[in-house]
Amino acid sequence: MHHTTAKFSLLIVAAAAWSFLSASHALPRQLQGNHASGASCLPHERDALLAFKNNITSDPQGILTSWQRGRNDNCCRWMGVSCSNQTGHVLQLDLRDGSLIGQISPSLLSLEHLEYLDLSTNDLSVTDDRISQFLFSFKNLRHLDLSWTQLSFTRRVPDHLGNLSTLEYLDLSGAYFLPREVPPQFGNLSNLRYLGLDSNHLYSKDISWLIRLHRLEYLDMRGTNLGSIDNWLHVVNMIPSLKYLLLSNCSLPRAKQSLTHINLTALEMLDISQNYFGQPIASCWFWNVTSIRSLELMETYLYGPFPDALGQMTSLSELDFSQNGNSATMTVDLKNLCELYVLFLDGSLSSGNITEFIEKLPRCSFSELHCLSLNDNNMTGILPQMMGHLSSLTVLSLSNNSIRGCISPGLQNFTGLLILFLSSNQLSGQIPLLPRGLLLLDISTNFLSGHLQLEFKAPNIEALILSSNNITGPVPETLCKLQNLKYLDLSTNSFVGELPACFPMPYLRSLLLSKNNFSGKFPTLIQSLSNLTLLDLSWNKFYGALPVWIGDLVNLRFLDLSHNMFYGDILVNITHLTQLQLLNLADNNISGSIPQSLSKLMAMTKTHPPSPDPDWYIGWVNNGFLDILSAVTKHQEYKYAAQSIAYIVGIDLSLNQLTGRIPDEITSLDGLRYLNLSRNCLRGNIPEDIGALESVESVDLSWNRLSGEIPPSISDLTFLSTLDLSYNNLSGTIPFGRQLETIYYSNPSMFDGNDNLCGPPLQRNCSGNSDPKNVNEKEGGKNSESLFFYFGLS
Repeated sequence: MHHTTAKFSLLIVAAAAWSFLSASHALPRQLQGNHASGASCLPHERDALLAFKNNITSDPQGILTSWQRGRNDNCCRWMGVSCSNQTGHVLQLDLRDGSLIGQISPSLLSLEHLEYLDLSTNDLSVTDDRISQFLFSFKNLRHLDLSWTQLSFTRRVPDHLGNLSTLEYLDLSGAYFLPREVPPQFGNLSNLRYLGLDSNHLYSKDISWLIRLHRLEYLDMRGTNLGSIDNWLHVVNMIPSLKYLLLSNCSLPRAKQSLTHINLTALEMLDISQNYFGQPIASCWFWNVTSIRSLELMETYLYGPFPDALGQMTSLSELDFSQNGNSATMTVDLKNLCELYVLFLDGSLSSGNITEFIEKLPRCSFSELHCLSLNDNNMTGILPQMMGHLSSLTVLSLSNNSIRGCISPGLQNFTGLLILFLSSNQLSGQIPLLPRGLLLLDISTNFLSGHLQLEFKAPNIEALILSSNNITGPVPETLCKLQNLKYLDLSTNSFVGELPACFPMPYLRSLLLSKNNFSGKFPTLIQSLSNLTLLDLSWNKFYGALPVWIGDLVNLRFLDLSHNMFYGDILVNITHLTQLQLLNLADNNISGSIPQSLSKLMAMTKTHPPSPDPDWYIGWVNNGFLDILSAVTKHQEYKYAAQSIAYIVGIDLSLNQLTGRIPDEITSLDGLRYLNLSRNCLRGNIPEDIGALESVESVDLSWNRLSGEIPPSISDLTFLSTLDLSYNNLSGTIPFGRQLETIYYSNPSMFDGNDNLCGPPLQRNCSGNSDPKNVNEKEGGKNSESLFFYFGLS
């Protein structure tokens, strides 16, 4: 659930445009200065910049395109370069977020008057061991940002780093330090206002050097191990200028330290998330710091009731207390927190009544609360019908609780609501008219019933997830008007009839209609869905032949048409779907032979594995355990959740009327995880090279008319955990292999119904004295006597 919450948070920030986050990054911009670029640059400084460019091997955004000799040789006019209007010296070099690849040339040391240098978020390295010299040579430097540039400090940072006496901003996040200890020499930078050391995987036994940074406003040491520093709070409390303190994932020992006097009166942002404190919430030191605007306490495992002091933090804009083990209670009145913008309490409350909780939320003349997330909190009660004091919400998420009642028709008046997640509750009644601006709606896994509204008043909606309810009737044609729809999930309901013949829905990527009572031929509307990635029509009453145009849906990755009444051949052009990684046609009336061109399904091979695409389905945003596809493998129906489905690679053609041979080409699909061809009328031999399916975990060829011997290569399937060859006409000696032996003992019926099979592990001996033909050479070339002896011991 941790990753789900992180992604959900990102979505909320994007949708609601959290203003405080941008404010927290405004500090570096204030330090830049504003230098004119009308003067001509000095030749030796121009040459230094060109030398830097020569060491860049990739410039995908063309940032350095203007850096040229000749007619455009005034470097003061080059992109990212600013000079002094009086002297022409280069004062500022800003190449951040340029995706540059290459090396940092020592030539930059020639820019002796440089005040501002930002090379962040590029893939840059240093060719020699001059990085320390590079750092302390710029006597006029005020701003230095080398974060996320692949830099390595392979020697100790020298004491004369303090020569950078004018430095106010330093960000070395992501840099590699050897040794791994935080360099205390940073304490020599007496004018520093910003220090960024995020995710350097450092440790420190002493941070007392921070006390010397009397002007420090922003301290980011996220990911630094401070577990052995008991007095960390007393140290930071001696820096009264601090406004932003980010110490998440630092193994902080506790947050219970008592302070006789709190000096952090300017503190606006405190992030101590992902530190295991395991103490009462009310015992923490920060509740009386009323200047705090953003308080990040995710995964701190604080417990018990929130203190009354929370209700007095009137500057609070964001509180993230998510994923804390459902051991907290909220009895505090928050009505006076008029600045509260974001409230995350997912997976943290032990219980609560939803009506009582909503009554505690801010009631101000103009409410600022835009994001309210209370997922996974064991909340009960009836969803309030009147929530006028929350009319400014852009995100409301109450999923995975035990909330009852109907969805309030008054929600349609929440004109700013963009995201509504109410899944996995006990809501009932009919779905009301929705807010017109809604973009994402997930009300799956409830007891909602009745027909869908004929008039759908959310024209810009992108995700509509209504699965696992009791919704009845046909799909209204007004759904066709949702031209921005990307994800539509109507599965596991009681919809009936044919799908409307919609005009093109150009952005639709995921269409899940399984487990309903839909009928009719293959829906024609699907032909126009050129961006479709996932199509699930399983467990309905569709019939007819598969359409020829299905091979044109070239973006399909998951195709599940199982448990319907489709008939006819498997079209050869279905193998045009080169990105397809799941093909499920099980339990239909499909006949004819299996296409020989299966080798074209490149996403089922190791050479061209399916590429991860986190945007293919929106379900992970709200509920990472949402089951969206199923497949019969290993003799069971497995449910695949949103976060695991990308790793499904399989073919299921079982329970049909297929004839002919199993094509040898199927063995080229070495990325297959499961293969189910059971309960058909297939004849001939098992492909000799079946051992080439080296990734396969489950193979079911049972209840066919296969003949001949079991290929020796089947012993090469080292990942195989389920094999069923029962009820065929197979003959000869069973190949030897320890993997096969293990599988047999977990499923001793895997060879049943093949009366002409012999040899261990079966009790039937093979006639003749010759060695078994199918002994796997990798097992050491054992002769028949040693094999019988081995199995006898087993």
